[in-house]
Amino acid sequence: MMRAETTAEMLHKMSKELAHKRALLIDRYPNARNSLRIMLSALGVTSVHNAGTTAEVLRQVRSHHFDIILSDYQLEDGRDGQQLLEELRQQRLVALATVFMLITSERAYHNVVSIAELAPDDYLIKPFTADDLHGRLVRALYRKQFFAALYEPLENGAFSDALDACERLLAQDSGFLFDLLRFKGEILNVLGRPAEAQAVYQEVLQQRMVPWARMGLAIALRSQQHLREAETVAQALIEDFPEFMAAYDFVAEVREEMGKLREAQEALQSATMISPNNTARQRMVGDVAARNHDFQAAERAYGKVLERRRGSSLNNIDDYSNLARAMIDLGHVEGAKRIADELRRDWRGSKQGELAALVMDGLCANKEGDPTKAQMAIEKALVLHDGLKADGKDTLVSSKLALDLAHACLATGKEAIAQEMVRKVAAENHQDRAMIAQIESIYAKAGKEEAGKALLAQVGREIVELNNRGVLAARGGDLDGSVKLLMEAAERVPNLQFLINASKAIFTLLEIKGWNPALAKRGLGYLRTAQEKDLRNPKVISAREMYERVSRKYGIAVVPLTATRKQAEQPRT
Repeated sequence: MMRAETTAEMLHKMSKELAHKRALLIDRYPNARNSLRIMLSALGVTSVHNAGTTAEVLRQVRSHHFDIILSDYQLEDGRDGQQLLEELRQQRLVALATVFMLITSERAYHNVVSIAELAPDDYLIKPFTADDLHGRLVRALYRKQFFAALYEPLENGAFSDALDACERLLAQDSGFLFDLLRFKGEILNVLGRPAEAQAVYQEVLQQRMVPWARMGLAIALRSQQHLREAETVAQALIEDFPEFMAAYDFVAEVREEMGKLREAQEALQSATMISPNNTARQRMVGDVAARNHDFQAAERAYGKVLERRRGSSLNNIDDYSNLARAMIDLGHVEGAKRIADELRRDWRGSKQGELAALVMDGLCANKEGDPTKAQMAIEKALVLHDGLKADGKDTLVSSKLALDLAHACLATGKEAIAQEMVRKVAAENHQDRAMIAQIESIYAKAGKEEAGKALLAQVGREIVELNNRGVLAARGGDLDGSVKLLMEAAERVPNLQFLINASKAIFTLLEIKGWNPALAKRGLGYLRTAQEKDLRNPKVISAREMYERVSRKYGIAVVPLTATRKQAEQPRT
């Protein structure tokens, strides 16, 4: 029997493998990059790339796979490594197998917490020696190698395969037992098996009172609709570990689900006091505050988002619109006009950007009591919107921007046009509480609250009817008819529910009647769109597993999920 390698032997092996690793050094100062290069060269790493700006980082990571990324915390133009890491992860440009380390001389409490929240593989405080770097790198690479069997299925959304890999690793005698149990619990939660996840976390908590196990337990409880108990567990976690930031987001989500919007906002704002640089959370604060009519808090949060996102590839038209909308609600019309000007400047040449700016112009003019100016702006906006639609590019207009345009149409007497736009957004986002709340808000602002409620109720009935036609056909044994009806529903209303139903119906038919390449392509297309909407949704995962099972039955190569990256930046047309 072969002897298993000891940890010391594995670390020694990883040290030797440094010579085969490709590294990317990120620092705005050439001398600092050169010092790091010399340090890595002494450790045997010779394939080293450099980047002095985030634009160069994005170009490099799109062109090469890196085993190691070392980034200084302070980047160019006031940006920082936290923003960069957020950008790379959201665009899925950094593989799970890549070691990402942040280097900082920043010891301020808030920034260190912010770095830790993003969970890089490690961070180094300046000054450090080559030996310090060597020890950190070797251990991080050893960990990456051990978990390699998990990373591939996780990155491809194959969570059942990831669970199998996790079980195999658990059968080994390693020093990563609790890390593996953490992975197992998270995967079970994602797969929609919360009772099993709960058992895993309770097993861990019997041995160690670690924060992540308490967080996982709260998630499992929520999935089983034990909302009050889930809130209690997560709130106790915050009290014991106030720097465990994910707990605040979770508490806010549970409270919102329970209808406690004001308390949800309080939880999020408590988190931003500790870690102010997380833009995703700041946007959540803005959204919840706006629904609470706390427009001052919304303005502050949206302003922070725009401040940190401007100039990055995560810069988003909706960030400008969100801030301008909050300003208009506060009566800060001049400020909203300045945001519209900034949008035109930052998104010069973008038709979506000009559309959003025109909508802001119309809403500002309406707030100022200038109906003629408002009408002119909205007429131009509608011409631009119709042009995008004629070019087949209306899908590039976000749901939020579409609702802002509908709001402007309502405010200028174009109720029929507004209703058509709202109907489409409501149908495609009928399970999104925030989007439905925004629809209710624009009708309330226009003094047409009852009309808004009636429209939403009608859309809800139509969705149920449209879905039931296909489902009932399947139950009656008419699989071909069911596929046709569900495909029609997904084409008309590409919401998550219809996309999943159409994909599953197609692969059920193929499993029974044999492989059809054209039909399979349609099914995979629906699945890809659903994955882009919500990758970790248990229903999406179930549809993915069905696709993989049927493909393997007929010996067809499974298309990896990594081919379906959702870009954060909207194409500029």
